[in-house]
Amino acid sequence: MDFKFSTEEETFQNDVNGFLKQELPSDWTGETAYASSDDGWNFNLKMKKKLAEKGWLTLGWPKEYGGMEASIMSQVLFNEQMAYNRAPGIDIWGIKMLAPTLMVHGTEEQKQRFLPPVANGEVQWCQGYSEPGSGSDLASLQTRAEVDGDEYVVNGTKIWTSNGHRADWIILLARTDTDAPKHRGITMLLVDMKTPGISVNPIVNMAGMHEFNQVFFDNVRVPKRNLVGEENRGWYVGATLLDFERSGVQYSAEARRTIDDLVGFIKDNPSSNFDLSGREHLRNRLADMAIETEVSRMISYNIGFMQSQGFVPNKEASICKSFSTEMEQRVAETGMHILGLYGQLTSDSKWAPLRGRIERTFLRHHSATLASGTSEIQRNIIATRGLGLPRA
Repeated sequence: MDFKFSTEEETFQNDVNGFLKQELPSDWTGETAYASSDDGWNFNLKMKKKLAEKGWLTLGWPKEYGGMEASIMSQVLFNEQMAYNRAPGIDIWGIKMLAPTLMVHGTEEQKQRFLPPVANGEVQWCQGYSEPGSGSDLASLQTRAEVDGDEYVVNGTKIWTSNGHRADWIILLARTDTDAPKHRGITMLLVDMKTPGISVNPIVNMAGMHEFNQVFFDNVRVPKRNLVGEENRGWYVGATLLDFERSGVQYSAEARRTIDDLVGFIKDNPSSNFDLSGREHLRNRLADMAIETEVSRMISYNIGFMQSQGFVPNKEASICKSFSTEMEQRVAETGMHILGLYGQLTSDSKWAPLRGRIERTFLRHHSATLASGTSEIQRNIIATRGLGLPRA
């Protein structure tokens, strides 16, 4: 692995930092970046448009689809800076999920219809995969799509749909053949969220934030032209991966920002309850967390480097996901130990250190080892595909 960035990559990193310093408020800490807040969402949309104007929304896309064909490491650096600054504006469902899928499996009409609005920051997508009874075993999904003339009629429910209450469109996996083996008989559809029969119920997480939703489909009619790929082959369509950056660098960037916030707060309050001069175990623990974030960062850089050399990270991506999300939890827990009882105060309290960010981070990261593939699933991948161990 080459640990030195190219001159072009360093220049680009400086450009991104300069842009964020200019566009983010001087007191920006990311509190209003979440979908829970209308003001935060509106700011997210403004940032998305500005990123689109610079071409940064679609850094990794081929030029023929409005992208910049930027190097993998440039994409890594961009995502790292965005995550560290808690900057809003990225629609990962449209940019990194929908777009690669359409580039491979979509019709020319679908590409012309759906890709430009994503590149221009004009639409928001969400993902309809998980169901109340289908999480890690996604292929057991039960949402049905039955053919009726030139349309599919969809009935069922999806859960944990991030930004479902904000989205314009949803990427939906539905079962179209109930007699086929569970990995077959699944079809991918693109569904307008304004279609009659769709209802969205909020799911407020234990940090008091509304990001997740449960989406219900009651006789929702979807035109056949919104079918992606072949009918009953949606499982394989959904597994499409292109050479866009998937290093997981956001984990280390977010954890590094949390540590920097903690260290800054401690330095600003040297003679308070948060003084660590006599708490060697916490100083050591904070140092350990700083080391772990750098380990996570190097794993992500290595994945980016592998991609840039034409390799497809498999076990490496699972190593990054499992190590980094567990590291995030340890960092948040360390923050709670340092702040003590003050760490339990929410942003509503004037006594809350760091505006309650540590409390919120601690609660949010409880699900980090579940979302996007549990740690158990990641370890299975490492064991079978990385170490060559037999399946249980």
